[in-house]
Amino acid sequence: MTVRDSGRVALITGASRGIGYGIAEALVARGDRVCITGRGEEALKEAVERLGADRATGIPGKAHDEAHQAAAVAHTMEVFGRIDFLVNNAGTNPVFGPMAELDLAVARKVYETNVISALGFAQQTWKAWQKDNGGAIVNIASVAGVSASPFIGAYGMSKAAMVNLTLQLAHEFAPGVRVNAIAPAVVKTKFAEALYEGREAEAAAAYPLGRLGVPQDIGGAAAFLTSEQSGWITGQTLVVDGGIFLNAGVA
Repeated sequence: MTVRDSGRVALITGASRGIGYGIAEALVARGDRVCITGRGEEALKEAVERLGADRATGIPGKAHDEAHQAAAVAHTMEVFGRIDFLVNNAGTNPVFGPMAELDLAVARKVYETNVISALGFAQQTWKAWQKDNGGAIVNIASVAGVSASPFIGAYGMSKAAMVNLTLQLAHEFAPGVRVNAIAPAVVKTKFAEALYEGREAEAAAAYPLGRLGVPQDIGGAAAFLTSEQSGWITGQTLVVDGGIFLNAGVA
């Protein structure tokens, strides 16, 4: 079946695999064109091929690199001529352990990659297109940013900042640009393997819906938040968690 071209374009960071790729798939499936970013050039090339060379383009680089941020926005504008949607998905979580022992240099790296890069991409996209033409931004946060999450505190701290960044940008970019966030629980990706590898059934049992998330779950949420159906929603964080929060406080 041929997908009708929507005429809209999305820039999605960290999208050569995992959640970012799932979001790219969802947007391409409804007719959008996408520019995806990622650190690995070969993985990025393969992702573009799977999405369709007529629907997607890619540009490699590190999300926290300001030159890469500018280059990604410029590339998207050069290839597609517009950026209706920005999805800030790129992130890192290189440390697992208690906050009392957290290496502060690592904490700075996590914050730089997970938060400052999102702000940088938002600034660049705003100036290049959205300030004059409108659009939507979706920031990928985490349930770790809206609750205590033992042993991934640095990641959670950065994702809490992402939630507040969403509020700030929603206020400042209104009325033309809507800004929302998605806070996933554990999604089955290489990024999150340490949280379920070797014990998936046990991990999934904690969820009322009986399974861990998959990238398509987040892709569907991102498609909604960049659609006309969400046209009166901004500044919100949509928790997509398989119901895990329902167990909070339950003995």
